[in-house]
Amino acid sequence: MAKAQKSFTCGSCGSVYNRWQGKCEDCGEWNTISEQKAAVSGAPKGLSQKKGSAVSLVSLNEPINEMPRTLSGISELDRALGGGLVPGSAILIGGDPGIGKSTLLLQAMGALALKGEDCVYISGEEATAQIQMRAKRLGLQGAPLKLGCETSLRNILTTLDEGVAPKAVVIDSIQTLFADHVEAAPGTVSQVRVCAHELISFAKRRGTVVFIVGHVTKDGQIAGPRVLEHMVDTVVYFEGDRGHQFRILRAVKNRFGGTDEIGVFEMTGLGLKEVTNPSELFLADHNTREPGTCVFAGVEGSRPVLVEIQALVARSSAANPRRAVVGWDSGRLAMVLAVLDARAGLGLAGCDVYLNVAGGLKISEPAADIAVAAALMSSLSQIALPDETVVFGEISLSGDVRSVSQTDSRLKEAAKLGFTRAIMPMGKKQSQKQIEKQSLSRIGDLVNHFFPDN
Repeated sequence: MAKAQKSFTCGSCGSVYNRWQGKCEDCGEWNTISEQKAAVSGAPKGLSQKKGSAVSLVSLNEPINEMPRTLSGISELDRALGGGLVPGSAILIGGDPGIGKSTLLLQAMGALALKGEDCVYISGEEATAQIQMRAKRLGLQGAPLKLGCETSLRNILTTLDEGVAPKAVVIDSIQTLFADHVEAAPGTVSQVRVCAHELISFAKRRGTVVFIVGHVTKDGQIAGPRVLEHMVDTVVYFEGDRGHQFRILRAVKNRFGGTDEIGVFEMTGLGLKEVTNPSELFLADHNTREPGTCVFAGVEGSRPVLVEIQALVARSSAANPRRAVVGWDSGRLAMVLAVLDARAGLGLAGCDVYLNVAGGLKISEPAADIAVAAALMSSLSQIALPDETVVFGEISLSGDVRSVSQTDSRLKEAAKLGFTRAIMPMGKKQSQKQIEKQSLSRIGDLVNHFFPDN
């Protein structure tokens, strides 16, 4: 008889230990480690001698059947998912509480139901009456959407397996479900893993699109085991700030399309409204540039987006000047400040620096380096950039300005919104003739614009 082994798992991050301890060494949480059901070590006798079934193998050049996509009726959601819903796919959506996850999925399921598709919305957090009240506020009370309130995984799968499989199912949320054959509380690592596996198996077996809502931790990561994100086909995050009306749906994993695609929504009293041209909303209302502001021509996935970057530089007498960043990487800002000090001698080490990306958008691409540097120099010199000017480019540690990808897309978006001038890296000729281009080879070329006497 093989000896049973004890296993202790952290309910916050999923780390496994061979003994109990009060604090998880990986995530730093206290009192989250609990004992899991004992597993028997050792393989059954005769397993190596038992012959399994052969796996059918195919070659790469064999013809394949393209999987047809279903449009959800919300174009921004379809964009983030790579062009629509793939039958049999499992989609995990996470986001902060109250950001609009349930509202988005209710609108998507309502739009699909109005098109004649069979859709089911199952909630483990709200009663059906609450969902009906929200649907009435969103104007979806006439949609033939089937609602359910249940937390038992066995009951949910039994209901979904009856009759014809639905086109799409929403599970809100995975942390509220429980499998009765697992001896653990709902939301624990064991329950989340088992429930997700059963739901994904149902999606593959019946060809149903399954949306799984996941809670997030205080760090913004989806709660539960990390393996949950590996199991599903697509992972999207619903981002936003309660102080802004904009919401960003960002794909970070997609087996059926590209990643880093975004969908932009505006939260209104009647639900989420699609934003077809986010550049107009992310820019300030005034047309005249103020000192410390700069328009950055960025790219999110395949979509060019223009956004305003704001900077404030103030002299400080403190030993450690303050650095406050919203919407950009603080480490990247420190690098840009170091390059401006070392290569241009601007003396920003003794200044308080505040940087903000307008509209609540989070920028991660290095192409924003030149735009941030221009906003910092503009604030320091109190000289505004010329009106109708966009800026983009990457800064190297040597002070060189490096070219970035999708230059034509950035310039085309800027020209569409009426911009006539671009400050950009020196490179190949561009097809956009209506925009005047100022090429930069080193950071000193930009410094001469704001500090001509240097």
